[in-house]
Amino acid sequence: MGFGRQKAQEPPVEPVAWAGVQKFVVSAVERPETVARKRAVWGRKAVRVARGSKDWRVLAPCAYLGSAEVHPPGLPSRPEQTLFEDPGARHLLCYVEPAVQAGGERRHVVRDGAGQAVGTLVRVPPKRRPFKHSWRIEQPGRPEIVGRSEWAGGDAKEITGRLVGKLIGGVLDAVGDLGADGGDQRSRARALEWRAEDRIVMVSEGSEQVTVRAGWVDRRLAFAFALVGDD
Repeated sequence: MGFGRQKAQEPPVEPVAWAGVQKFVVSAVERPETVARKRAVWGRKAVRVARGSKDWRVLAPCAYLGSAEVHPPGLPSRPEQTLFEDPGARHLLCYVEPAVQAGGERRHVVRDGAGQAVGTLVRVPPKRRPFKHSWRIEQPGRPEIVGRSEWAGGDAKEITGRLVGKLIGGVLDAVGDLGADGGDQRSRARALEWRAEDRIVMVSEGSEQVTVRAGWVDRRLAFAFALVGDD
């Protein structure tokens, strides 16, 4: 007979609806390691949303990445750039078509499960060195969304002024942002602000952690950026 306290079993992680997601990551971690949970638990790679308390945090799936085993025949996309609404890959949510080069830009059309265009993700080359590329999201019937680092605009004097302002405000990692956008040192993933009509509608850190701030942004286009990657 055992006298130790039996460890309670955690309930299953329930999926969440994708259309209203605000902050998400692309990950296979279902239950991250916490103070109360000593080991992470893994699941299917998916677009995931944090739920629960800090000690019992879970990453609930809202869309599942495809794989070579379940990729629909004839679909013009890579498995890892295809999303399904269910883990069994029976209901196609959206997919990202291979890039088409046009005028130096790299354009990815995003389509829904019926093959209708949801919008286009565009990688825009830099206008001058040492800055990196920026992004543009074209969503039919909505303002153009431009994703870029705050360091990418303005001349050297303006950039210096921003850096000084960050330091005065106590944000000491501004140098890391500057290096990530154009220098040789890259200490962390690049942060982007996505603006439409001068309003921030989305922010991203790297290509896997994204926060949508405007309800009208089609989440499938935000997912597409995370799948394509900020390269």
